[in-house]
Amino acid sequence: MFGPKIAVSKELYEKLRVAAEAGGYSSPEEFALHILEKAVLDKDESLSEEEVKKRLKGLGYMG
Repeated sequence: MFGPKIAVSKELYEKLRVAAEAGGYSSPEEFALHILEKAVLDKDESLSEEEVKKRLKGLGYMG
């Protein structure tokens, strides 16, 4: 995936890696994207999941 990136500390990345593995995600990045999507949906429940995906894609977070 190309586009904007979010920098995190090594410690946070390791926590994401462990949580992703425990949750069955393919990577820490996939897990982080899921968490960000959930946060956006929780923040504005009036948006459909498709609209959130469209917005995240427009921001370069989804391919």
